[in-house]
Amino acid sequence: MGKYKIKTLNGISETGLEKFGEKYEISETMESPNGIILRSASLHEMEFPHDLHCIARAGAGVNNIPIERCAQQGIVVFNTPGANANAVKELAIASLFISSRKIVEGINWASKLSGVDIPKQVEKGKSQFAGPEIKGKKLGVIGLGAIGVMVANAAVNLEMEVYGYDPYISVDHAWGLSRAVKKENDLKHLFRECDYITIHIPLTSETKGMLNKDAFDHMKKEVRIINLSRGELVNDDDMIDALNSGEVNTYVTDFPNEKMIGVPGVIAVPHLGASTPESETNCAVMAVLQTKDFLENGNIKNSVNFPTCDMGVSVVKHRLTIAHKNIPKMLGQISAVLSEQNANIANMINRSRGDYAYTMVDLEEVITDENVKRINSIDGVLRVRVI
Repeated sequence: MGKYKIKTLNGISETGLEKFGEKYEISETMESPNGIILRSASLHEMEFPHDLHCIARAGAGVNNIPIERCAQQGIVVFNTPGANANAVKELAIASLFISSRKIVEGINWASKLSGVDIPKQVEKGKSQFAGPEIKGKKLGVIGLGAIGVMVANAAVNLEMEVYGYDPYISVDHAWGLSRAVKKENDLKHLFRECDYITIHIPLTSETKGMLNKDAFDHMKKEVRIINLSRGELVNDDDMIDALNSGEVNTYVTDFPNEKMIGVPGVIAVPHLGASTPESETNCAVMAVLQTKDFLENGNIKNSVNFPTCDMGVSVVKHRLTIAHKNIPKMLGQISAVLSEQNANIANMINRSRGDYAYTMVDLEEVITDENVKRINSIDGVLRVRVI
């Protein structure tokens, strides 16, 4: 086989791309790529070539990728959860301070001072920027994934009283959470208790606009809210009303838009959550390694549209990978084709996720082109690949 072809968008970290090695051709103008690696470029209008097997997002959010269309074409979409977690955690901690101490407002005010008596002006005017310390205050962390756990633990170390809410917390993340974090099962109780709330959950149809008037009505008066996840998690109109009424003291958002710019109480950060060289490198390395493992071995990890599936390094004559609909009798039909060839199956694994599934088969002999076509023609099969 020739070299794998990789198309890059958005200027992916060279440290990450170096992980591909000599078996890969990499270009921003690659025609008919086998894989695409990108950050924020939109693929919604792109027509995907037949040879495109996977797309890797060097970051967590995948709103710029048509996930369902990719699934229907058997294209595996990866993201890199946790690779930018420390960068976002640091900005979340910074947001606690800037939401409390009016640091941004004070700096903006001081930068406009003029005259020969600036020290006197500073002493006279500084009281307007006084704000509370965070020590001893209550912080609610909504979402205890890689980022939320790190934020909660850091806040504990800053001597805050921390409440965590996540009905879907994984075992691994639960193990990493400080014992001092209070597990909260009632979101409204968290709202009532906490002086600060930071949100670290994905944007879905269920979570869109979850911080709205009803939520604000249950919160402490003058609560400070931090959103470094997705702008759409907050209902902008309801937030503006809550700021104007004093229900919300400060809103730190990493997603400025036309409505929020210039609103008193809003600290608009220009989407800096993952904007560190370390984060960009970590995301690129993770995206590259996942892409390599999929193209060379068929293994899937951190896909957003197909299940996790791993059979290690391929050491047999042929490894067959099949992306298909999650429907009955699929494995029987695949096995029947292989049985007719008298193919000896060394190993086989099948995993499903919602409407889609993925099957890997290790064969001790070469599968014929004719049988690949026969499997590809089975109703519900989306894509067959021979490694």
